[in-house]
Amino acid sequence: MVALVVLLFLVALAVFAPWLGTTDPSLLDSAQRLKPISAAHLLGTDGFGRDVYSRVIYGTRVSLAVGLGTVAISVGIGLLIGVMAGYFRPADAIVMRVMDGMMAIPGILLAIALVTLSGASLFTVLVAISIPEIPRVARMVRSVILGVRHEPYVEAALILGTRVPALMWRHMMPSTLAPLIVQGTYIFASAILTEAVLSFLGAGIPPEIPSWGNVMAENRGYFMMLPGLILYPGILVSLTVLSINVLGDALRDALDPRMARRI
Repeated sequence: MVALVVLLFLVALAVFAPWLGTTDPSLLDSAQRLKPISAAHLLGTDGFGRDVYSRVIYGTRVSLAVGLGTVAISVGIGLLIGVMAGYFRPADAIVMRVMDGMMAIPGILLAIALVTLSGASLFTVLVAISIPEIPRVARMVRSVILGVRHEPYVEAALILGTRVPALMWRHMMPSTLAPLIVQGTYIFASAILTEAVLSFLGAGIPPEIPSWGNVMAENRGYFMMLPGLILYPGILVSLTVLSINVLGDALRDALDPRMARRI
């Protein structure tokens, strides 16, 4: 419940960022460089004179959007691939070998290559983070489908003449819902961390778009002078990832019938 409250608080920050932010997060003011905490700048200013409080608040939007976007892409594509591979056995070996090859691609190196080829953008970061996650989702879904494809209710639906698309959508895919929800929480947390790392390395979201990773990357040179410039977004990243992981564990326990019986 505490983790859920923290996540709801962060979502509220993202939704109400235009009202909670004090100034334009991209507004440059050289006369206000590296100012300490004050009434005008609640968390001080960075090396470009931008308000750190506003950048952290607006960065919540970007970081959560990266997590949600990565979950949508990886779960959507991985679900379709996993269902197809688990049901159509002749295609299983080929599809899974392709997935194994994709899992061998380091996400950070892929992101750097994509940024070099197409330029830094939110879409590029989403694609780079999602590609390594798709095979993991596909393999998990495939294992679930392999376990239910010979269940009596599936065979009964086939005998009754249910078409294959309807069979997969109505009878087999619901079995993947619980593990997908749990897997999605871990992908969400991993995506936020990966985006922060990529932005810190200069291969992530463009600097003009505030994100927690950007704020930390741009202020790392001032850590000894004003450590809060990195600590504030770093604390939010840590709280977000910790809350999502705790919530994922709770969902796993709640959705797993065997765990529920033990509890």
